[in-house]
Amino acid sequence: VQLVESGGGLVQPGGSLRLSCAASGSIFGINAMGWYRQAPGNERGGNERELVAAITSSGATNYAESVKGRFTISRDNAKNTVYLQMNSLKPEDTAVYYCNAYIVDRAYRGMAYWGQGTQVTVSS
Repeated sequence: VQLVESGGGLVQPGGSLRLSCAASGSIFGINAMGWYRQAPGNERGGNERELVAAITSSGATNYAESVKGRFTISRDNAKNTVYLQMNSLKPEDTAVYYCNAYIVDRAYRGMAYWGQGTQVTVSS
């Protein structure tokens, strides 16, 4: 099982980006999916990552206060894919964005998986 992210890049303040994260492999089911970010200078990983947004298998969502009203998380269960639409981007949104998902494989083993990360840079 793996998660592959795409969609990061360089954007000017006020601009938009859309991140995608596709899960593949021997998947039985996917529970919650989410996006975390790790800002420059916080390179130790682990709990240094900040939850940006999460979505359950039924579509319930949760957002960090700092992104409410600007970011939208969604998922396509048929494609095992989660998206993060980011609008009105600010320089403080600059970070490496990581996809996370709790996946049950076909052997009925469940665990959390992480994507490789995608860089988002907001700068003029």
